[in-house]
Amino acid sequence: MRGFLASSIGVATAAALALPLALSTPAQAESVPADPAGSTESLPLVPLAPSGARIPGVPGMSAAPDPAETRGLAAREVKTFSLVGVVWDDVSTPLVGSVQVRTRAVGSRQWSHWQDLDTHNGEHAADPDATERGTGRVRGSTAPLWVGASDAVEVRVQAETSPTRSATRLPSGMRIELVDPGSAAPVAVLDGKNGTGGTTTRPAQRPADDSGDSDDDKGDTAAQTGGMTMETAESSSANLPHAPLGALEIPALNKADSTADAVFASDGELTAAAAPYIGPRPKIVTRRGWGADESLRETGFVYTSTVKAAFVHHTASGNNYACKDAPAVIRSLYRYHVVSSGWRDFGYNFAVDKCGTVYEGRAGGVAKPVLGAHTMGFNADSMGIAVIGTYTSTAPPAPAVDAVARLTAWKLGLFGADPRAKTTLKSGGGNRYPKGSNVKLNVISGHRDGFATECPGRLLYNQLPPTRTTSAKLQGR
Repeated sequence: MRGFLASSIGVATAAALALPLALSTPAQAESVPADPAGSTESLPLVPLAPSGARIPGVPGMSAAPDPAETRGLAAREVKTFSLVGVVWDDVSTPLVGSVQVRTRAVGSRQWSHWQDLDTHNGEHAADPDATERGTGRVRGSTAPLWVGASDAVEVRVQAETSPTRSATRLPSGMRIELVDPGSAAPVAVLDGKNGTGGTTTRPAQRPADDSGDSDDDKGDTAAQTGGMTMETAESSSANLPHAPLGALEIPALNKADSTADAVFASDGELTAAAAPYIGPRPKIVTRRGWGADESLRETGFVYTSTVKAAFVHHTASGNNYACKDAPAVIRSLYRYHVVSSGWRDFGYNFAVDKCGTVYEGRAGGVAKPVLGAHTMGFNADSMGIAVIGTYTSTAPPAPAVDAVARLTAWKLGLFGADPRAKTTLKSGGGNRYPKGSNVKLNVISGHRDGFATECPGRLLYNQLPPTRTTSAKLQGR
């Protein structure tokens, strides 16, 4: 919905002072129901008067000289959404300033407080010279923020000012992205305990091709594709033989069975004697399990040579989610990455929620070296693990930290990597290491080790040393 947007507010009126009750659309209007398959509403941000003398909560109330550029969106009702972010045209242009949003929960007249969006998000991306970055579709973006089901929003963006230099300019083409993860019928997947039974929801997808034609060599597995789209079947088949086609989860295995599974999947290229340090595989919710709309991503998969390192991230999307809602959060992040930011797929190889559930990320197979878009400059020969939440001033829950240790013990073990060791990666370019330089990094590193960034948040980063020790012990080292 692209309704009328006021470019400024000339005078303070009684209606303006009554915000948050006065909206750009009728305050009592019934909110538009969520799209069962999910949706993204993209609205342009328009110039506002600067904030210097602005009445708090009311955009456009100042005539201060040489003001900072300010853009935003007046309070208005919108289609139901659960995640917000701001994007702009040129991915190479940084947003130097602040971005704040406030939202109104569905069924409530109360507005949230103003919440900041992390503007330093460009380093969660493909390498500078990667094909994915050169498609012309990639846009600059803030980190997204999970706000839960909401039906009204207000936005303000202000360029940074400094007494020693002129005000910076905001990027062109700024838009607020309002992401609805979709509603769905219940399906059996993991709950927050990563092992006990539970249900969550999966969004509706287009019906599968019923022709039954198949030219692959997967035997009778083609008969199991009923109810899946061709894109879903493609994604699911990448996890064979670790899980059957259409599986909602990949089961946990003990250390011995994990090794046997890896040997079997290698078609004779690996022996148990040659791979003694594969850790027990954690249970992993597949893309089908968390409800990925596979029609959004680019078809096919892109791989790197090996997995020498794991980069740990936080999503910086806030901690205001329940574990039962994690699949919806991931669907929203996925849609934001692909539809709003222009990436080929979900950026991270894996996601972990606060209760320790592990989720498959970028498509291509959980046991394979899938090329992600998570650590600019070091996506090759690595994997990215995103812990859902913001862990700068909030400590990560112990189950989430333990899940990172278990996941790395297994996945790094498949490629012979010792979690306690260091490895050398070649930089693809970034703000910390020049392109082409060989950089020695911990096998389990934080995002900030490869790029000058706050990610994965100070308190999660502080958990990496004991995580390395635990991961190595799980490998039997």
